[in-house]
Amino acid sequence: MCNIRLHVAARQALEWRSDYWNVILPNMRVLFSCTPAIGHTYPLLPLARAFAGRGDQVAFATAAGMAPVLDGEGFTLLPAGPMPDVLFAEAEARTGQDAGADPTPASVSAFFGEVRLDTTADESLAAAREWAPDLIVNELFDLPGALTAAVLGVPLATVTTGPGAPAEFFQAIAANVAPYFTAHGLPAPATLPAGRWVLDVCPDALGPLGVPDGVTRLTLRPEAHRAPGAGTAPALAPPTPGRPRVLVTFGSFSGDREVVRTLLDALEEEIDADFVATSMPGAEEDPRFLPFQSFAGLLDGVTAVVTHGGAGTVLGALSLGLPLVVVPQGADQFVQAAAVAAAGCGVATAPGLPDPAQLRDAVRTVLTDPAIAEAAARVRKQIEAMSSPDEVAASLAATL
Repeated sequence: MCNIRLHVAARQALEWRSDYWNVILPNMRVLFSCTPAIGHTYPLLPLARAFAGRGDQVAFATAAGMAPVLDGEGFTLLPAGPMPDVLFAEAEARTGQDAGADPTPASVSAFFGEVRLDTTADESLAAAREWAPDLIVNELFDLPGALTAAVLGVPLATVTTGPGAPAEFFQAIAANVAPYFTAHGLPAPATLPAGRWVLDVCPDALGPLGVPDGVTRLTLRPEAHRAPGAGTAPALAPPTPGRPRVLVTFGSFSGDREVVRTLLDALEEEIDADFVATSMPGAEEDPRFLPFQSFAGLLDGVTAVVTHGGAGTVLGALSLGLPLVVVPQGADQFVQAAAVAAAGCGVATAPGLPDPAQLRDAVRTVLTDPAIAEAAARVRKQIEAMSSPDEVAASLAATL
């Protein structure tokens, strides 16, 4: 009898020690790989935080210039490749086209394909080989991460960036990167390379990305970006009762302060609402501008958002049911604009700066049309029903 009690006690001690070490020691090494731009990095952060919260080691493979974005997160940075200014210049030199201002299948495939692979893939592969991840998570347009995972034989999960781009863009990128895969003895991808799992941040109303056969689609709930360790404390005073507040923001890439100021001037001329705006640094002398900051802190009390149509801004606003006026300026913003218009949760203008009267009409519409408010609320419910980052991290860990 005594021996039985000793055996049970020993087994319980071993189980306790096992649980204890599982808590305090990392379970996995998870490498995130992304294009070196805020709009391609921010969507990965909630999932990276979820893995870190499980006790996993998390690293990011991207350009060294992204250190200010990642410094406060506590993630390891594995520097690889140059920043977008170098990438855009090289892509334009090769194609004669500006992939940001005038995206075409040729310019976009050169930027995300051969230029990023030529400038980044070797460093990314070497860093990953040394760091030895158990899982790689890339964003949809990050080809160095996809190639690295294939070469090393590491499982890959791919996070979408929003509504799917037109098929001709995916096909052009696949054709562009095929030689890089075959050079490593890998099959040429038939479409834009993705992982064993596609983690789709796009709610059904905006047109989720189709996935190839054999790929598991998981939803991943998008959220408005917040600073490391921060809640969603509002950056603004409470709104004036009965008076709408409209946020004008053109994100991190298109946020030229003079463009945003021009839009503000046009809107304030005739619309009875409170307007606040953010832009890239340098406009803080205008009291209507808030310093560039985390999106989550800007949305308290906001009735509608006027935006360039960056995927992070669109999905972050819709996660709170806020209707949109989308004023696309370039890149993939026309895709988000079309998706918002088709879903009925906002109004899209023609690309470029709209006529002031057209812009005012669009804002009046989103402020007064109940059908648009109802559509935005429906999208919010769809987003709330998607899998949380914690749930996705646990699901991926359980299948490895």
